[in-house]
Amino acid sequence: VQLQASGGGLVQAGGSLRLSCTASGRTASNFGMGWFRQAPGKERESVSAISRSGGRTVYGDSAKGRFTISRDNTRNQVYLQMNSLKPEDTAVYYCAAHKYGDALFVAPGSYDYWGQGTQVTVSS
Repeated sequence: VQLQASGGGLVQAGGSLRLSCTASGRTASNFGMGWFRQAPGKERESVSAISRSGGRTVYGDSAKGRFTISRDNTRNQVYLQMNSLKPEDTAVYYCAAHKYGDALFVAPGSYDYWGQGTQVTVSS
């Protein structure tokens, strides 16, 4: 499956962005999906993950209460709604997919496919 992330950009602190990840090549509903981010000089970290049905989600500590993951399997898309953005949210955001659709994985090594990333920059 090929993944294309989009929706990044420059936003002021306190603002919002909605990231989208479009899957092609195979039916997205077969895959569990996740969002990760990586800031310069830091390791890639899990932001959120969602099961293939969308019924189960998990969030990293930095995302809880501010970000919402969702998916529309009819469109082969996964979304990350990010509110109350902070400068420390600045990073390249990646979407990823794994074959164990009902599982929620937070480790990058558990994912089989990755998108190219979209830059999110939050100014103070």
